[in-house]
Amino acid sequence: MTTATIGRITLEAGRTPAICVPLAGAHDGALRDAAALVRPDVADVVELRLDQCAAHTTPDALGALRVVRAALASDIPVIVTYRSAAEGGAGVASPDEVRLIMTAAMETGAADAIDVEQSLPTDTREALVTAAHEAGVPVVMSAHDFRSTPAAPEILERLRTQQRLGADVAKVAVMPQRFADVLALLEATAEFASAPTSIPAITMSMGRMGILSRLAGETVGSVMTFGRVGSESAPGQLDAAATRLALHSLHAAIAE
Repeated sequence: MTTATIGRITLEAGRTPAICVPLAGAHDGALRDAAALVRPDVADVVELRLDQCAAHTTPDALGALRVVRAALASDIPVIVTYRSAAEGGAGVASPDEVRLIMTAAMETGAADAIDVEQSLPTDTREALVTAAHEAGVPVVMSAHDFRSTPAAPEILERLRTQQRLGADVAKVAVMPQRFADVLALLEATAEFASAPTSIPAITMSMGRMGILSRLAGETVGSVMTFGRVGSESAPGQLDAAATRLALHSLHAAIAE
């Protein structure tokens, strides 16, 4: 697997997975308070969830980004995300509006990476990937299934497709209906990560049944996990500080 860099963080299989803390707030004060709780010893990266901030226009999005940058420790990278309702988010903006929001965020220089949904219309997705790469901003391409878990070969193909579409980091999140679904996600992740030319991958099985996948990423090659400081943004997210301890304990055991 190759590497990717988001701000000061290098994503690479074989390392302790980075911890990303999602941030949202109903108003600037709430968002500022949420960002102020994130410590560099707990979070490697934050994800600014513009959709959950009700930042559905470019001015609102840029305002939210400014608030987060001012409240965060200066060296914590920010992934800017606008999650659509179809992908489990609260987004109501059109694809064209999402393109404008993300492009404006990159132009500020305050976005260390952007999340681009694989399901976006082809022209919007391609425009965002091109603009990001021209600006030197990494693309996390994502696909979410909040209803079920595809078979391992289909998950693997989604990851490979994201790489072909220009992602710097591939991301797949699925909902298990039985424990075998969690194993399917782990199997697909391990196969994808085993290829020397594969980009870094972030995978997770959501909900209580999928908690194992949020902790076992290093064993299969997933390079990041999501933890909460406060409320969760997706089912099954664990406390970020507790996750940090668990990941370091697992890394130490693997290294022995």
